Amino acid sequence: MALPRHIYRKWSEEDIRRACRLYAVTDPRWLQGRSLASVVADAIIGGVSFVQLRDKQLSTLDLARQARELAPVCRVAGVPLVINDDIEAVKMSGVDGVHVGQADAPCAEVRAELGEDAIVGVSVQTIEQARAAEAAGADYLGVGAVFSTSTKADAELVSLSMLTSICRAVSIPVVAIGGVDAERLPKLADTGIAGVAAVSAIFAAPDIKEAARSLRRF
Repeated sequence: MALPRHIYRKWSEEDIRRACRLYAVTDPRWLQGRSLASVVADAIIGGVSFVQLRDKQLSTLDLARQARELAPVCRVAGVPLVINDDIEAVKMSGVDGVHVGQADAPCAEVRAELGEDAIVGVSVQTIEQARAAEAAGADYLGVGAVFSTSTKADAELVSLSMLTSICRAVSIPVVAIGGVDAERLPKLADTGIAGVAAVSAIFAAPDIKEAARSLRRF
C-alpha cells in the first residue's frame, strides 16, 4: 500500500527537536470513559508537544482508525503524531511517522518503507544502539527507562550517566522516558536531553492539563 500524502507537513530537524520537549505516549488504561481524542487534546492544551499513539491490543486497522481520529487534534495544534511500531497503520492513516523499539523493524527498513518525509523514532539503551539508529536515519531517540515505572514494570533501567553519554554521542534529539514525573525532572537537567516523555504521569492524572503543565517546566 502506498504511503498517503502527509496529513501535516514536512518536519525540519529543528521542528522535531522543539517538539521533543514534552512527548506523550497514549495508554488506553487511563481513559476512564473519556475519548482518546479528548484526553490528548487536554494534554496538548497543557503543553504536550509530541504525541505517540500506542495500543498493543488494537489491530492495524483499528489503530489506523484511531490515528485518523487523533490527527485533526494534533494538526490544529502543530503537534507531530506518530504510531508505535505499526508501519502499516502509519501508511493507512497518513500520520507523521512511527516509533520503533530494538525488537521491532530495523530503522533502516522503516526509513526505506516510509520515505524521507516521515518521522522515525527509535528506542535505545546504549551508545552503540544510539549511533546505529542515527546512522540508519532516525530523527530522534527515546532512552529509558530512566526511572522505575509502573507502565513497564520489567523495563531495564538506563543510568543517568549512560543517558548523558548517549546524548553526547549523537546529534539528533534524545527524549528520556520511564518513570518521569514532575518531582524527578530536576535529576535530568544536566543530561543533555531535548525533552521528556510520559505516559501515566500525564494520562493517569486527575487533571491532565495541569499534569502536562507541571512536566512542561523542563
